[in-house]
Amino acid sequence: MSVAKLTALLQPLVTELGFEFVGLEYSSNPKNPVLVLYIDKPEGIAVEDCETVSREAAALLDVEDPIPGHYVLEVSSPGLDRPLFTPEQFERFAGEVAQVSVFAPVSGRRKFKGRILGVDDSEIRIEQDGEAIVLEHGNIAKARLVPDYDQIFAELG
Repeated sequence: MSVAKLTALLQPLVTELGFEFVGLEYSSNPKNPVLVLYIDKPEGIAVEDCETVSREAAALLDVEDPIPGHYVLEVSSPGLDRPLFTPEQFERFAGEVAQVSVFAPVSGRRKFKGRILGVDDSEIRIEQDGEAIVLEHGNIAKARLVPDYDQIFAELG
């Protein structure tokens, strides 16, 4: 089952329940397959929100049966190290630092960490070592925000 098909199945359900569908990750490891569904809402996610979405998503997945065999369903908030799945999410967090890994090397590299400069169509621009690097969205294997814990703790303290 592809991530795109799982997204097409689960995104409308999550939206209908009143949450933002952030994205999903599916690890098809034969010994321990895991489907992680990330949800959000402006006031943040509570355990009860995850329970609600988990119950409804599990029921839908049981009926549609898109994943053969046994797997674990996890529903989670995106957290401080929020995963980024779409160009719109990269645009939304422009100015933040992200860690990005790509399928095919770009300029001889597969991993990048830098400030998100912006998005042009399906190209993500990030600052790496003082220069702007352009990454095709379709080449991005995984991306997450990198929280500035010093700043977070300074604001709390």
